[in-house]
Amino acid sequence: MTGTRIRRLLDDDWDAVVALEERAYRASGLVEGGEALRSRHRVSPSTCFVLEYEGGIGGYLLALPYPLHRCPDLSLAEVPAGRRSGRGPGRESNLHLHDVVVAERARGRGLARRMHGHLEETGRAGRYRTISLVAVQGSRALWAGLGYRARPGTVLPASYGTEAVYMTKPVEAVVTGPARARSCAAETG
Repeated sequence: MTGTRIRRLLDDDWDAVVALEERAYRASGLVEGGEALRSRHRVSPSTCFVLEYEGGIGGYLLALPYPLHRCPDLSLAEVPAGRRSGRGPGRESNLHLHDVVVAERARGRGLARRMHGHLEETGRAGRYRTISLVAVQGSRALWAGLGYRARPGTVLPASYGTEAVYMTKPVEAVVTGPARARSCAAETG
């Protein structure tokens, strides 16, 4: 798509990212705000991206290493240091997809799928074994269609609400040739 690309999130992008987050979550009461979003980014700038679309920011994706079966509390502005995922030999490596939003003007064009694919590539390159997320706003079926499976034993912070569902997906190795893995997704926001 001409004029569309995914790149790392930069300091100049924050006003647009915070505005997108506010519009996406205002009605559900899941707005974290700028400082909380920045804290997620500070943990792992290399796994946080923006989508450039038609000369502006058309979306963003924030992901960070985080222990499997845990997630950042939306009511806390900072990610507690003890909750960040340890990396190293013998340690399970999980990449938590904390948030993905596509601007209203950019929806329906497969851009959320493209950002998710970029995250999966990043996960493979970083040798992560799983990607986790918390499905909110009735998005469980969407994420299940992308290969995520609910993990009902995982206790979520109350800040996600009663309908939220913790889900995980293995980071699969790239397959070449006729057995190449299929990629499917839907718009989120």
